[in-house]
Amino acid sequence: MLSLLAFLIMIGVLITIHEFGHFIFARIFGVKVEVFSIGFGPPIFKWRGKETVYQIAAIPLGGYVKMYGEDSMTEPIQGETEKEAYQDPRSFAAKPRWQKMLIAFAGPLFNIILAVILVAAAYMVGIFEPKYMKEPVVVGYVQPDTPAAKAGIKPFDKIVAVDGKPVKNWKQFTVEISMKAGMTVNVEIERNKQKKLLTLQIPQDITKQPIGISPLIPPKLGDIIPGSPAEKAGLRRGDIILAINGKPVKSWFEIVHILSKINEPKPVSLMVKRGKQIFTIKVTPQFNKEIGRYVIGISPVYDAQIKRYGFVEAFEKSIQKNIEMTVLLYNFIKDIVTGEKSFQEIKNNLGGPISIAKYAGGALESGLGNYLFMTGFISLQLGYLNLLPIPVLDGGLILILLIESIIRRPLPEKAKEWLAYIGFALIGTLMIFAIFNDFLRILQ
Repeated sequence: MLSLLAFLIMIGVLITIHEFGHFIFARIFGVKVEVFSIGFGPPIFKWRGKETVYQIAAIPLGGYVKMYGEDSMTEPIQGETEKEAYQDPRSFAAKPRWQKMLIAFAGPLFNIILAVILVAAAYMVGIFEPKYMKEPVVVGYVQPDTPAAKAGIKPFDKIVAVDGKPVKNWKQFTVEISMKAGMTVNVEIERNKQKKLLTLQIPQDITKQPIGISPLIPPKLGDIIPGSPAEKAGLRRGDIILAINGKPVKSWFEIVHILSKINEPKPVSLMVKRGKQIFTIKVTPQFNKEIGRYVIGISPVYDAQIKRYGFVEAFEKSIQKNIEMTVLLYNFIKDIVTGEKSFQEIKNNLGGPISIAKYAGGALESGLGNYLFMTGFISLQLGYLNLLPIPVLDGGLILILLIESIIRRPLPEKAKEWLAYIGFALIGTLMIFAIFNDFLRILQ
């Protein structure tokens, strides 16, 4: 119930802001707006303003602003012919193409602006930040075949400086590394009370290719997935794993590294500390089709604290975070277009309304700041995805208007109809696939 409520509030706000962008720009340019609808299908609530019908419709998966003279279905005002209707200065069709493009662009623009505002609000309300970000840079795990592994960094090394500049915690280290993307740096480490200087090659895009180190996270259990092998074996939140199959472990990523090598449903022996008791539990891993490997259903405990920022700093961090999310979304779309992402990777990252509702409910449960942050993230995606040059999306209309500006004449109505059919087919197929993917996740 909470997930449904969180989803309806989120999607209602995002759709309203998007359509309000179209609405306000249409009014600025003197276009008559006939209908302002939140949702599709039959209206469940509506009221009439001076010249616009405002309504909330039954299917809350979108919305629309119907402008006078927007398409061939426009009804002429009494006493007018259809041709006169399209020449009416209040008609969308009568407006210059640059105004039409701005009206189309306004919806996505308002979503992007909303994303900046919501993420800033999240920083002001307070969001959870991992405790380790303020702790010394002690390496918990080094991923094989990464820049860190090639540089000679090992687990339990303490990084104290980057190019001679001291780094006191993970936050400072992350900032220094981000600023030196694509460069070779000297990293000073402490190992067994001795200092060493290593050469580290920073990838050009660390969001796509990380340097390959993770913080030292204790081997303490957090959430246990209901119905998982771990729950059936009797593992509990707060248990500390001391050894796996007789091999001692000191960090969470050692657990991950050992369990990731399991390729059969063979019992695993875990030495567990619970309070003052130390005992052994056997767990039989179960194959997870979604991630393609055997798992036991455990997660670590992440110590986090609520961090709040002032007005100016919150907006500075919001702009920075939205730029980072923009780069991530751009890289994801680029990898799909260029074929660098496999079908399975796309499938794992694609979620429909059920997934969004699930994550929205989880975000709201974890705090208002996290919920605002997630809503901002979805708003940013909605803004950019609507700018894709696909017919029926705002980006598709902008593309058509650009083409008409270049050829200096309108495209034939038949061509626009076929483009609309193609656009509906693409978007419809994507929606069906996303919803089907949601149901598969539930069944699995």
